[in-house]
Amino acid sequence: MKKKKKVSKVYVGMSADIIHEGHINILKIASGYGEVIVGLLTDSAISSYKKIPYLNYKRRKTIVQNIKYVKKVVPQFTLDYVENLKLIKPNYLVHGDDWKIGIQRKTRLRAIKTIKKWGGKLIEPQYTKNISSTIIKNKIREIGNSPRDRVSQLRRLLNSKNITRILESHNALTGIIIENLKFIKKNTNLEFDGMWSSSLTDSATKGKPDNSSVDFSSRISSLNEMMDVTSKPLVFDADNGGQIEHLPFLIRSLERAGVSSIIMEDKIGLKRNSLFNDQKNTQQDKPETFAKKIKKVCESRFSDDFLVIARIESFILGKGLNDAIRRAEIYSKSGADAILIHSKEKTPKQIFAFAKKFKKSKNFIPLVSVPSTYSRVYEKDLVNNGFKLVIYANQLLRAAYPAMENAAKSILKNGRAYEIDKKIIPIKKIINLIKND
Repeated sequence: MKKKKKVSKVYVGMSADIIHEGHINILKIASGYGEVIVGLLTDSAISSYKKIPYLNYKRRKTIVQNIKYVKKVVPQFTLDYVENLKLIKPNYLVHGDDWKIGIQRKTRLRAIKTIKKWGGKLIEPQYTKNISSTIIKNKIREIGNSPRDRVSQLRRLLNSKNITRILESHNALTGIIIENLKFIKKNTNLEFDGMWSSSLTDSATKGKPDNSSVDFSSRISSLNEMMDVTSKPLVFDADNGGQIEHLPFLIRSLERAGVSSIIMEDKIGLKRNSLFNDQKNTQQDKPETFAKKIKKVCESRFSDDFLVIARIESFILGKGLNDAIRRAEIYSKSGADAILIHSKEKTPKQIFAFAKKFKKSKNFIPLVSVPSTYSRVYEKDLVNNGFKLVIYANQLLRAAYPAMENAAKSILKNGRAYEIDKKIIPIKKIINLIKND
């Protein structure tokens, strides 16, 4: 009896966010060497080095496993190929030659070293020019994504990243900065994951106090301007949410605009900013009453991907750890998706003590940090203490004010603008920031 010839195993690692002819070309070539096993990068693997994919893992897997050249799809949990290669021991590894340079160069070298151990071979077809998922996604971004897709982004980020990084945006221009800014550190692309619409900075840019004197309709108007020129998720600072009867209308407006989350604080009465030392006339809501607001948001939201985050003010008002934990338990049971534990201490000791105790609870939900006063804390330490979201709540406005004041002083002092020209951005660069369709 003739012995059946053993079919070679061929491994192809892919993100496959948006399938294009380059992917099909790679898979077709790979299928010529044997049965193709696609290592499909998970959302967390992709978000470790670039933006979270438009389609989640489950949807991408459905597409890839229905391509005729593909025999099997397995998850690849990291950008590094070694773990899957050791497990599968493919005869061939196929990848476009674009990974010889850039962020994946070291990944390639590790892969080559690994497959050599069992005599495997690397096949590198020429990269398909002028086409990539990034190019396509940039074109889609120029057109704009739908509010429904945008709403879901924050939940997906929280599920796939160690920590999600949000920066305050007080107008469309700061939104553009957050949208486009990238920084490469140790072969990793760093960027902000989304924007924070702050009641403090919204009020300050309008020359009004941070006491809810700027109403929600005015704030949503400003928010819409940001949403027009950006694609990243936005978290909305709703102070205490206002009257419970009005919440459904607010939530409807926010979801319609594409906002991903609302944060409400458990204080009542005329707002006084939590960073003021004097909080003697500030009152905290009864936890059971505030829980009703959380439930109302959950009932009113169109999508379960719209997150409600409860902000606890117990430390601000000197009530201590036990009060904060009791409130967190109640808010979690009421449907909150995350807890923002607020503190104005110079160190993160308070919030870390809270995290340590709350993590033992069966009602534990992700934690949010706003390190305005304890700015020395590193994101890695927040991660180690159970925090999934960090909000840099006012830094762009604080940076802008002294810069503008210094420019104005220079013009007054010198009777001309020449001296400050060397310290400010050229007008051509500002013009080029704005797309002229």
